[in-house]
Amino acid sequence: MKEFYEERLELLKSGENFVLASIFDSQGSAPRTTGARMIIRKNGSIIGTVGGGKIESLVIQHGIEIFNTKTTVLKDYKLQETDNKGIGMACGGDVSILMEYVDAENDINIKLYEEVVKCFQNGEKASIIRKFFNDGNKINYLYKNGEMIFTSNTVERENIDKYSDIVRYRDLVLIKEENANVLIEPICNLGRLYIFGAGHVSQKLAELAKKIDFMVTVVDGRSEFANVERFPTTDEIIVPDSFEGCFKELPIDKDSYIIIVTSGHIFDLTCLKQALRTDAYYIGMIGSRRKRNIVYEALKKDGFTLDDFNKVHNPIGLEIGAETPEEIAVSISAELIKVRRERMK
Repeated sequence: MKEFYEERLELLKSGENFVLASIFDSQGSAPRTTGARMIIRKNGSIIGTVGGGKIESLVIQHGIEIFNTKTTVLKDYKLQETDNKGIGMACGGDVSILMEYVDAENDINIKLYEEVVKCFQNGEKASIIRKFFNDGNKINYLYKNGEMIFTSNTVERENIDKYSDIVRYRDLVLIKEENANVLIEPICNLGRLYIFGAGHVSQKLAELAKKIDFMVTVVDGRSEFANVERFPTTDEIIVPDSFEGCFKELPIDKDSYIIIVTSGHIFDLTCLKQALRTDAYYIGMIGSRRKRNIVYEALKKDGFTLDDFNKVHNPIGLEIGAETPEEIAVSISAELIKVRRERMK
């Protein structure tokens, strides 16, 4: 996702205008759900997708027309058979798409995306708010933790509070007001993944987790394993003196995901004991049922209960018969996607 914002900024800095198409509502069996976005360039090329096929062709066609009008357009598409006034897609369903003209000559747009990219680089949760007035004017601003950090116009405090209270975990939110449409776009809210252990599974998992929009931190005391050569795309690599107490300095919160794949059950035990005392949304531990039972029996002596153990995903990952490090990484990533998606419902 970070790359998608960087691409917007790169286009603007090169002086290229574009149209940003965003799905803010979908019903039925639409090919993409709320939050899918696509950049449309003047030559008809695209970055991203809103579903492919006939719907995408129409969105591109309508997007190119916006380069002449330089307006923001809200369009509804019925993905039904043509005799029901639809566009003839077999999947059915309805999709609402906002198409916004983004002007490279407006320095405000460049400054906005510069701030957004900074948020990604720092792992900060924030949201872009765009308010499109019926008279053609608009306000862009960016806020985090309920505080405005960038604005193209003066924004009243009550508006910041009103919109910040309804931000969802990941989806775009559209608010239809009497004189404007308000689009709220959460950024950097997809969760941070902490991987304890830097072995072969960890290496493959960290690479794949980045591709599904997690911020990734790898923690292992072995510098010969936990290094940038083995984890070139990882956001952060931590090499503690010991797993014991290593959670103290980590900002683990309700948006955090923890995976324990250390080199031995003693280290697993040490990490799980600390993980269960955090607010992490997801905790997963690799290993057999026998190893799990050994770890759980040891933790019972420290006062942990069955309710605590029920928070742990073990066996970890979806059951797909995975054997190799690559296959196990796919299995775990699939479970992460499933859990994260369920959270958004």
